[in-house]
Amino acid sequence: MRSSKNIQFLKVPFTAGFKKFNLNFMRPNYTKIYQDMLKEKAPEKLEDPKIQRLIKKLKTTEDILNFNDLVFTPSKESSHNNQKLRIYDKKTILKLLDYQKKHELSISFMSKKYKISRTTISRWKRLFAEDQDNPAEKN
Repeated sequence: MRSSKNIQFLKVPFTAGFKKFNLNFMRPNYTKIYQDMLKEKAPEKLEDPKIQRLIKKLKTTEDILNFNDLVFTPSKESSHNNQKLRIYDKKTILKLLDYQKKHELSISFMSKKYKISRTTISRWKRLFAEDQDNPAEKN
């Protein structure tokens, strides 16, 4: 059995079906990952000060998705495959739901805009209804 004394775990709520689970997992170092990818694929982009600043600010899922779209031009096939593999953290989910509520957007519009199924958005609204009502407790 491996020892996990030197590993830091994050508790993140995970939703599967209609139940909430807390999973312990290690968050990847996206700064290091993107630096290595850019060194290999596009070293000229790594010298840009704007890109360097953005790499250092990769904290949320939203930041990572926006940065990825900015740096790499997605093909139709890769964007379709990547959509299946996206995972949204609680902070990003709450941002999306607040945006929908603030601008009075329908679930259908949000699903088309962000390429997320209507069922998923509806499930998020049910699961995070309390968090939407208490904006002071977000984090």
